[in-house]
This record gives sequence, structure tokens and C-alpha cells, in this order.
Amino acid sequence: MGFPGVWMTESESVVYRVVPKCACSTIGQIMYFSDHGAFFDGDIHDATQGVHKWALEDSQPAITANVKAHKSFAFTCVRNPYTRILSSFFDKICGIQRNGKRYRGNLVPMLTQKYGVDVGGPDGSADFDQIASFRRFLLFARDTIRWRRPMEPDIHWSAMSGHVSTFILNGGRYDHIFWTEDFNTGMQTVLDHIEVAHSVDLAQVPRFNESEGHGPKRAHPVQDYFDDLSMHLVYEIYHRDFELFKYDFENPANKMPLGEIDLDEVHAKLGD
Repeated sequence: MGFPGVWMTESESVVYRVVPKCACSTIGQIMYFSDHGAFFDGDIHDATQGVHKWALEDSQPAITANVKAHKSFAFTCVRNPYTRILSSFFDKICGIQRNGKRYRGNLVPMLTQKYGVDVGGPDGSADFDQIASFRRFLLFARDTIRWRRPMEPDIHWSAMSGHVSTFILNGGRYDHIFWTEDFNTGMQTVLDHIEVAHSVDLAQVPRFNESEGHGPKRAHPVQDYFDDLSMHLVYEIYHRDFELFKYDFENPANKMPLGEIDLDEVHAKLGD
């Protein structure tokens, strides 16, 4: 299986397991800058040189050798499950993607037909009931994860613990896992542990939110989207994420974690 979703600087200063919807664009750009002294011109997800990625066949031997020997500091970044699934909905379901089309082609028409999801018309500009539509999408997301129908779960809404676990299961070990909600503190810890060719001032780094502007703006506070049934579905899908990364399941309005992440617990529970 190897190390899907793993990026590594060309200098092999640091290894990062990408978790979609968790500041991965910004992290990738910081890694790129630390090697080259400039940010990648474009979406870092499109970069095919200047950074090692498991998806690039030529990078796989270097990543494998590094991770198996734990040569470099390895980390990942996580996010509150409530805000992450909401972000996935507005970006991937309601939004028009970089290529000017809907995400995954016929996905949105299928969601409209089978689940009654409304996305604001062909270009997403019409008013629609965001709360009702999101809750129907949440039912679909649960179906993909629980029963793998009507399709396999998408990386943007599959559980973070699933992404994080592949690295452990195939022989990797994390040195640090931090929260998107306290990004600068967590990323600074990474930078403090590695040697870089070009120093990074996090206060000066722009936020490379590549999904920004794809879809309609969220019209309500986070907690308004989650009634009792929605919270039950979220817990069914993401209970390990709440437990391992210390987020507050009981209160969708609280995006901040309740305690520190225990790396030993993460490795023990995701390494089975």
C-alpha cells in the first residue's frame, strides 16, 4: 500500500501526511518555501516538481526509505469534524471547481436526484436552504462511509483517523499532530524541529485556501446546521476523530479542542 497522501520536502527535512480540508494547501506551500525560498506559483496540489509526493511515482522510493527509517520529522494536521464536513459541503458540493465544472462530474446531479440536495442552481448563485441541504448531504456522506454506496467515500469527507492511520499501519510514526484551529503554534513546533534552507516567518505566510470562493458563503453559525439527528450522524462517522484529536462532540459551536493529543494513544489505536 505504501504511503498514500504523504508529501516530503526535496531536501527531506520534513515528512507530512496530507489530511484533506485541514490547511493542506498552506502546509504544502510552507514546505515548498522552506526548500526554495519562494511559494509555488499556483495550487500546490498541482505541483509535480519541487516537492516529493507519493502520487508521483519517482518520489515513492525516497518517501518509503525516509519513512521506514524515520529519518525526518513527521507530522500531520487535523480539524474539528463539524467544521470540516461543513467546509467539504460548501466547497465540493455547492462550489464550482478550479476547472469551471462541478466536483466529480455527475456527483451533484445524483445528490439532487437521490437525496434532494439543493446547491443553488447550475452556478450556485441562487438562494437555497443551506441547513436542510447540508443535512441531506450528511446522510449521503454517512451512506458512503458506512455502506460504500451509492459510491466509495470521498477523501474530503472520509474520517481524518482513516487518513492518519495509513501512515502508521505501513510503518511510519508521527512526531507531531496539531490542530488547524491553532495553526501557527502547531506549525511553528514543526519548524522548530527541522533545518530549513529558507526560514519561514509564519506571521507573513498567506493562507492558501484554495477552496475559498468556490461555493456560497456559509449563512449561519456552525451549530445551526447540526440538530440532534445530524449530531448523531456526525458521531457515527467521526467518533474516532473526536476521541483521538480531542474535539468537543457535545457542542458544535466549540471548534477548539478540549485537551492535548496523545501521540502514543493515536499510534496504539490507529496502528491495529
